[in-house]
Order: sequence, then C-alpha cells, then structure tokens
Amino acid sequence: MSIKKDAQNAHANLLEKTDPEALERINYFTFDEVQADVDLPDRTKMLSTLAYLLGMQGIEEYKVMLSVALDNGVNPVEVKEVLYQAVDYLGLGRVLPFFKATNDILLSRGVKLPLEGQATTTMDNRLEKGEETQIRLFGPQMKDFAKKGTINKWLVDNCFGDYYTRKGLNDNDREMVTFCYIAAQGGCEPQLLAHAQANIKLGNDKEFLMKVIEQNVPFIGYPRSLNAVTIVNKADEAVNGKD
Repeated sequence: MSIKKDAQNAHANLLEKTDPEALERINYFTFDEVQADVDLPDRTKMLSTLAYLLGMQGIEEYKVMLSVALDNGVNPVEVKEVLYQAVDYLGLGRVLPFFKATNDILLSRGVKLPLEGQATTTMDNRLEKGEETQIRLFGPQMKDFAKKGTINKWLVDNCFGDYYTRKGLNDNDREMVTFCYIAAQGGCEPQLLAHAQANIKLGNDKEFLMKVIEQNVPFIGYPRSLNAVTIVNKADEAVNGKD
C-alpha cells in the first residue's frame, strides 16, 4: 500500500457519506498534491506528522494517521519514542490521552506490550548523560547548564537524560520531531528557533525542514506553518549566514 491510498481510504471511511465535497478537497490536497510535491522518505513524513498531531492535540487525526504510519515505514518502537519524547515538550496533561490511543491501536494490530526497553541511562547517571547529549546537540556552551537553576537541571536530566539518550530514534530523528512538536504548539518561537538551529547543525538543513513544514500544512494549517518558515529562515541565517 502507500500513504496516499491508505490515508485516502481512511478518511473516506469517516467522511464519504456525510461530507463528500469536503472529502474530495481534503484527500486531493493532503494526499495527492502535497504528497507529490514533498520529496521526503515515507518514514520521515509519517514521523513528522505524528509529532505535529501530538503538538496540536489532534488526537482523532492521530488515530487515523498512526495506522497509516505503521503501514508505511514506521515501526512500533519509533511510534513509542515519538510519544514518550512528547511528554517533555507538550506536558503529561496533553500527552496522556495519546498513550491510550496508541496502545489501543498497537494492541488491535497484535503488537505485544510493553515493547522491548530502549533506555540507556539509569537514575544515577541521567544527569551526566543528559549533559553529554545536550553538549553534543547544542555545543560546548551547554556545559554546566544544569547549575543555572532548578528547571535548567530538570531540562538536562529529564529531557535530555531520560529521552534523548534512548534508542529507537537517532539524534536527527529526535531533533526533527522536537521541531514538529514546538511548531505545532505555536507561541514558542524562541525554543523553535533554538531547535531549528540544532537541526541544521545536525544536517537537517533548511531544505529538509521546509519539506517537513510543507508535509504538515494540511494538518496544522497555514498560520503556524508560515511562522515556522520564518523561524527556519532565521535559523539558517544564524547558522550559515546570509547569501
């Protein structure tokens, strides 16, 4: 199957009888026009879309697209890693309902839960390993960042030590989905700029991030997509300088 066919069929099941005119335009734009114009691997498209839907709290569309993702290059471990990492960027209050939705879909497909563990840190070394990861991603200026305040420390041991150190996704995947969580929330432009710069430094360059944004315009809409474009342009100027 394909993203296009799977997703169009899923949306037809929901809208064909009640909203055929809307369905025609939704399916054409989202799964014909956008999918044809955005040149990214299916796995990348699906990881980014799941992260966007988490960020915007689109749980019903998340359920639809999770099944599409699982049929198009994303495995259950990767799904769980996108879900787990979202806790630090969106908060448990917003993410917890997605645990049930994800588990229900995985169980319905015969996936045995819990999945194999992906943690690489312990409660004793998560601060140390978190700092190492933060420095690797953002640079040597992050040394001793944890000493600057309580929330700073939590950011190091919890966000980076607990999640970024996990297996299942690599650094580029994790920074990409983080960009998507933040872009989908809106109102977090300083953090979006920092993570856009981190993406670019890792090799997720301006062209890549623009494609990620374009892939998700149908899900998040134009205002936040255009805001993200502005941020990516600023990040690229900061990292690479103006042409």
